[in-house]
Amino acid sequence: MSDLDRRRRLPSVVRRLGVVSFFNDFASEMVYPLLPALVTTRLGGTAVALGALDGVAEAVAAVAKVVSGRVADRPRWRRALVLGGYAVAAVVRPAMGLAGAAWQVIGLRGSDRLGKGVRTPARDVIIADAAPHDMRGRAFGYHRSMDHAGAVVGPLGAWMLVSLAGLGPAEVIGWSIVPGVVAVLVVGWALAGHGAAVPDTAAVAVAERASAPPRDARLVFGLIVAYAFVRMPETLLLLRLQDVGIPLATIPLLWAALHVVRSAASYPGGWLADVVGSRRTMALGWLTYAVVCAGLAWSEHLGASAAWFLVFGLVAGATEGPERSFVTAAGGVARRGSRFGAYHAGVGLAALPGAVLLGGLYAAVGGGVALLASGAAAVALAAVAWSSAGSRPALQRAA
Repeated sequence: MSDLDRRRRLPSVVRRLGVVSFFNDFASEMVYPLLPALVTTRLGGTAVALGALDGVAEAVAAVAKVVSGRVADRPRWRRALVLGGYAVAAVVRPAMGLAGAAWQVIGLRGSDRLGKGVRTPARDVIIADAAPHDMRGRAFGYHRSMDHAGAVVGPLGAWMLVSLAGLGPAEVIGWSIVPGVVAVLVVGWALAGHGAAVPDTAAVAVAERASAPPRDARLVFGLIVAYAFVRMPETLLLLRLQDVGIPLATIPLLWAALHVVRSAASYPGGWLADVVGSRRTMALGWLTYAVVCAGLAWSEHLGASAAWFLVFGLVAGATEGPERSFVTAAGGVARRGSRFGAYHAGVGLAALPGAVLLGGLYAAVGGGVALLASGAAAVALAAVAWSSAGSRPALQRAA
């Protein structure tokens, strides 16, 4: 293989971490769709318990991401954080199937998200450090693509175990240990020897000069967090599909199809961020989201509503990888872990009150109005992001 071919390929650690995310999301998405049935049917929980399930999980993950991000600033700790985070999830997820009360499921779900909070900043720092500055969008796009691919296989695997093998929710959740353990084994192999790596000071200096941080990084970071606040949560989009008459049995298939689109769109979205800049790619994603909101708000036809929901999958490709690419470029190498921790925590904390607000708006004035309001806010954010990008090619590539 020539040197040019090697430069064009993603680093091996990036590709291996993508495989890890595939198996981890395979396990996670086997479990998550079955939790409502487990809590309300088998354990006698209520809607309050389901609300607490996600609320506690997101709060725990947000706090963990801030702390682990700061720890991830120390290169020797990164492998332990990633490996430990995946190991915690692999153990506690199947244990939910053994729970005897709703509060136990809530606690285990919180522990699962604790593992996610511990591993995520360190994993993103490893990807950012490994990828050349002009391939970071593609590196994160590939990782998100593999993550969404696992989110396709997981629900389908759960459906097969329920429909064909006749297993109940608790038994299916128990089987999630298999892909979870595979994820842990792969991450151990992927990061073998990584914990002993110490950054080359000279190489770090070159990398810093190659991708100077934008002066208005805080503005763009604020826009990213604001988008998380104004974006309609997927649960409300699914509710909109039910409102227009799409059969309940079709919803899981549309959910799996959504992740197919997300997986297919993630790498091209990362490539676009490398070419035209992260913030402009994000702005395109936010505009796409606004169009989807308008389509779902005005459409009353079942097929058209389903099609708009699948178009929503393109938004992830234009936002998830480019957001991480921007965070990578928005400061020095030394505190990259802290920045990723703040990014993930900020997005997670903003999404929770935003979901409550949009849910209240949906209930008060209807899904169409709530969707249009959310889309209008996304257009405003996109306009600010696009206008702030300027016309300097070097800055656009970095940001």
